[in-house]
Amino acid sequence: MAEDWFTIVLRLALYLDMAAAFGVAMFGVYALGHDERSLAIGRCYRICVGAFSAFGIGLSVVSMTVLAKAMSGAQTYAELSTHIFEMLITGTHMGLAWCIRILALALCILIAFVKFNPTLRFVAMSGSSGVALATLAWSGHGAMDDGMRGYIHLASDISHLWAAGAWVGALLAFLILAVTSANKASNTVAILSRTSNGFAQVGTLIVVVLGISGVLNYVLIAGPSLDPLVSTLYGQLLLGKLMLVLGMLALAAANRFRLSPSLEASLTSGNHAQAVAKLRQSLFMEATLAVLVLASVAWLGILSPKGI
Repeated sequence: MAEDWFTIVLRLALYLDMAAAFGVAMFGVYALGHDERSLAIGRCYRICVGAFSAFGIGLSVVSMTVLAKAMSGAQTYAELSTHIFEMLITGTHMGLAWCIRILALALCILIAFVKFNPTLRFVAMSGSSGVALATLAWSGHGAMDDGMRGYIHLASDISHLWAAGAWVGALLAFLILAVTSANKASNTVAILSRTSNGFAQVGTLIVVVLGISGVLNYVLIAGPSLDPLVSTLYGQLLLGKLMLVLGMLALAAANRFRLSPSLEASLTSGNHAQAVAKLRQSLFMEATLAVLVLASVAWLGILSPKGI
């Protein structure tokens, strides 16, 4: 049981890390202007993406080691041989996905810290971190099917991961803006106001993709029946996850229709401290729920929908 909890925590760390890297990089693409990507906030974002990518490599190495121990039946990590790792990495789809993830993350680190056109940098970081995030589909239920059904399941799972990553990363990007706005010049506050008020279209697309891919994933995993939702731990945890997502949607709606317009209005008076503080508090609450959602996803990934 202790090993199960370690696996869940490790999966959560991977989801958070990969989602943050992809989402922050994407935020730099669709939310920041070309000149803003060269400002301090743009540099902060790319450093975050590079750091998350480096941390992701470390987490991936740990996850592969844990997987090797579990699949080999070894009692201790000292018993693991290079042959076991070679077999996993070269002989399984999960191993191939792992290799692609490591390469994508290494490329993302290189892009983040080498001198580069700021706009192309964020586009390239989004692409490489997006590939890395997509490989997590092979470590869950997305890889359980074969043939055309398997391709559909993987495509749906990857879409779900990208949408979730975009949401989580946007929350982190907004939080960075909100925190720095408390101590920096008004231009950072202006960026926060503009991006938070302009997030509606992207946010709507994220929710639509999450909804469609989530329903499709459930049908592919548990079938068209709703019985598993109440009769299994998998279903009960999934319902809990949905409640958390609804909480995130409620907070996002408050940000969109009340707090962000309030911040925009406060810019004209120059007294924006209270508006920034309220938005920052709401973002922290939404981010907390996001962590709980990803924790439930990490747990769901090791459970059987049939309760076996």
